[in-house]
Amino acid sequence: MKVAYVFTSTNSQKILNNMIIPQLLGDEHGAEVAGMFFFMDNAFFLLEGTEMGTRLQELYDKTGLLLMACDQCAYERGIAEKLIPGAHIGCFPHLYATLRSAGGVDQVITL
Repeated sequence: MKVAYVFTSTNSQKILNNMIIPQLLGDEHGAEVAGMFFFMDNAFFLLEGTEMGTRLQELYDKTGLLLMACDQCAYERGIAEKLIPGAHIGCFPHLYATLRSAGGVDQVITL
């Protein structure tokens, strides 16, 4: 099964740190993850020079999955030019097009 994650909640950091990232890095997640989309303050997860940014870059380097911050969220927070090298910014049309080019997904999970 191929999935994509949309991170909107304030609990996203705990879920990523303790579950999703370790499972993906250990090849134990159980689903192929095509991409992750970060909304609101969760866009800070993609900030270069942070622990979470470093972990997500490691994940990107290993898997090549899409890492995308909401463009308006990144611009409003002044971080659009400060994201990790593997991250992109965009809106839903960009997300859909990129996931489609990756072969589509079976399920989108919002956390």
